Amino acid sequence: MARVFSGIKPTGDVHLGNLLGALKNWVALQDQAESVYCVVDLHALTVPHDPEALRADTLSLAQVLFAVGLDPDRSTVFVQSHVHEHTECAWIMECTAAFGELRRMTQFKDKSESASFVSGGLFTYPALQSSDILLYDTDQVPVGEDQRQHVELTRDIAIRFNHRFGETFVVPEAVVPPTGARVMDLQNPTSKMSKSDESPQGTIRILDDPAVVEKKVKRSVTDSDSEVRYDPAEKPGVSNLLSILGASTGQTPQAAAEGIERYGDLKAATAEALVEMLRPIQERYSELAADPAETSRLLAVGADKARQVASATVGRAKTSMGLLPA
Repeated sequence: MARVFSGIKPTGDVHLGNLLGALKNWVALQDQAESVYCVVDLHALTVPHDPEALRADTLSLAQVLFAVGLDPDRSTVFVQSHVHEHTECAWIMECTAAFGELRRMTQFKDKSESASFVSGGLFTYPALQSSDILLYDTDQVPVGEDQRQHVELTRDIAIRFNHRFGETFVVPEAVVPPTGARVMDLQNPTSKMSKSDESPQGTIRILDDPAVVEKKVKRSVTDSDSEVRYDPAEKPGVSNLLSILGASTGQTPQAAAEGIERYGDLKAATAEALVEMLRPIQERYSELAADPAETSRLLAVGADKARQVASATVGRAKTSMGLLPA
């Protein structure tokens, strides 16, 4: 059975785009592959942050992952900093990656241009990301197009290391998951829904109260036409609502449009479907939030499972490159 790895950073609230675009796929993969899922808190250190907020966000994100359906008995779910091999292997990755490769990473260019402080970690974090992937003998990495460059770098590092020191790392493949709903901003339906606070009314967070969900959907941007049909190019706002309605009810956007004649009815149906889809997630999250010790226990189980694989991989790498055994 193939092994897959995915990580998610604990910055900002998890929103509907994360759920429909990635997390639902993670849940489904538990029955199709050996699944390793990581809250990558070390990646959050590359930019200035509030320590208490990071701690709280990490715990909350883990609780969301369990609430949406990740099962510790069917997958490995853990926090990155709980497995020290990630940072140890990252140094090996830094010494294998070329300076020019790291400099060409588009996310570093984008984030560094607008930042008042650019850390060395922001520049080298692709090496840590490669470490995350290679530690677990990962066969497949489910990614969106915006992350494909990072997997290509990871492949190059693994191939280069294996060529220099002998077969050590599994060379992973980037896999674009089955197309989920491409969830756009409710107020700007030509842009993806984002964790950013720039458009709070355009983003539905997984933990939003039902009344808040309904309010955001009913205030969503449509157009001056009146026909309900799926046409992303001509009717992005309406098409976004149909995508959300379809994903929430297990239909295609085209099927979701059938029988709906008015925008008001579309918004009402979308809001109702969203509230019902999010209800069990929010109930499970509330249970976990009321007992943080249970979340810590589940994460410790995941970290132990992860460490067994990661320590063996780091051991192989250190032996391959000539480091003296302790």
